[in-house]
Amino acid sequence: MCADTFGVGVRVTDDELRVVVRVPTDIDSGWTDPEAFQSLVIDVVWDRLDRQSVLETIATEHDTGETVRLGTVTLRPDRTVVDHDLAAP
Repeated sequence: MCADTFGVGVRVTDDELRVVVRVPTDIDSGWTDPEAFQSLVIDVVWDRLDRQSVLETIATEHDTGETVRLGTVTLRPDRTVVDHDLAAP
């Protein structure tokens, strides 16, 4: 079964910090619900990184308009986490 690698970052806006998921252009057809895989990617990130610490660091050390890269998560459509390369900023 194929796996897809999603990039993950946090975008700093005027009003909020927004988690962004970069989706590969050749994504496996097994991913039928974009909201489901994006939620899964975000869950994997916060299971492996300290959410409060990461968001506080980004809020205090980065400017509006920046996207802070957290790394990648590789998943299969059956929700199996194959690999991740995540690091706090």
